[in-house]
Amino acid sequence: MADGSLLIVTLVIGFVGFVCGIILNHFWPLFFNNVGLHVPKGNFGWPLLGETLSFLRPHPSNSIGTFLQEHCSKYGKVFKSHLFFHPTVVSCDQDLNYFILQNEDKLFQSSYPKPIHGILGKVSLLVAVGDTHKRLRNVSLSLINTIKSKPEFTNDVESLAIQILQSWKDKEQVIFWEESRKFSFNVIVKQVLGLTPEDPQSASILQDFLAFMRGLISIPLYIPGTPYARAVQARSRISTTVKAIIEERRRHMQYGGSSDNSKRNDFLEILLGVDTLSEDEKVSFVLDSLLGGYETTSLLMAMVVFFVGQSAKALDQLKLEHHNVRSMKKKGESLNWEDYKKMDFTQKVINEALRFGNVVKFVHRKALKDVKFRDYVIPAGWMVLPIFSAVHLDPSVHADALHFNPWRWESDEQICKKLTPFGGGSRCCPGFELAKVEVAFFLHHLVQKYSWEIEEGEQPIAYPYVEFQKGLTIRLHQIST
Repeated sequence: MADGSLLIVTLVIGFVGFVCGIILNHFWPLFFNNVGLHVPKGNFGWPLLGETLSFLRPHPSNSIGTFLQEHCSKYGKVFKSHLFFHPTVVSCDQDLNYFILQNEDKLFQSSYPKPIHGILGKVSLLVAVGDTHKRLRNVSLSLINTIKSKPEFTNDVESLAIQILQSWKDKEQVIFWEESRKFSFNVIVKQVLGLTPEDPQSASILQDFLAFMRGLISIPLYIPGTPYARAVQARSRISTTVKAIIEERRRHMQYGGSSDNSKRNDFLEILLGVDTLSEDEKVSFVLDSLLGGYETTSLLMAMVVFFVGQSAKALDQLKLEHHNVRSMKKKGESLNWEDYKKMDFTQKVINEALRFGNVVKFVHRKALKDVKFRDYVIPAGWMVLPIFSAVHLDPSVHADALHFNPWRWESDEQICKKLTPFGGGSRCCPGFELAKVEVAFFLHHLVQKYSWEIEEGEQPIAYPYVEFQKGLTIRLHQIST
């Protein structure tokens, strides 16, 4: 009995010591390694978790949320915290955000939480750093520029947009976020893998991709049945499917498939000819392309429809612009890149939806050395979170910031500092222009066929990833021609 009690006491003391050791080891550098450095004011919150749960609390994406409001009010636009298990400097300041993005791999480096690496893979463009990132990004830019130059891309985007809109012919309302996801997925699998919506592999990839997305931002517990575990398993299945498609394509190329392959103009066809990438890097490229081309593009489309649906003035000007573009085309003639460049007001609408809706709230960076900015220092090794939404919604940067106003971009200067929805510097999303083309071409046909109303209660919510809780239901009104 005494031995049993002693064992329990020993275990309790050991456990308390273990916990204290973790806390001391975690917080020692916060309090002692940076003595003498003038770090920003702030609060570290709870041990280990810090203020992470409060930071991630859901809020409308066209607001900065209670956490940032309270902290900026108390500490200023730049403050310290403890987020994602790291001491962190949070920046809601336009100049500091721009400084961070422009000093990639010099003073700061991309540093996403390790669970993200577990889902995306070690060679994902999102998590790669240094020379590896530069090499992968150069290949990505080359591939995207090649795709942009091919008329097949714009033809596919337009034809898939028309298909979606034709499917609405007898409907009074649609759940638009589902429709935008269907459209963006169909576009990206066609451009990347050469698959049509009817291909069985398309449906398989879509189901796995939905599981992949749900687990991308979830509690990182690899326990069977959890969203995180399902996401890792879904990525593995997608990788297997992509590898099978690559092998099939290679067999066609090797055994007299040249005549068929000459008709292919997809991303994969070009990617297979790149000798500087390993097999895993090629598969990762495909996954990155699916991720960027599916989720962010569909969300941007939904944001545009949501905000324009509440602005009759913006909708009228869009209709006029697209009527003028169409009037310069022959009957049945497809849109092209030159037409996209003429859609000036459409570009302003897209920019304003990106600013006001905030598809991406923030990115993860790490200070590579002690960085002095103004009168404070960001210590080496600390995480840094540039908050894009805070600058987008800052009334000192954007007049009347909490209102949707596409006309604000008519004569605005320094747009690269004021609008950073796709990141910035050397890590700016390489495919952002393709996403804008998809949205512009879809709008071209949408505004000429329909007007619409937004169901009450619809709102984009940041979790921090953004979604419409009710799916963005819209009531349709067909325009007579």
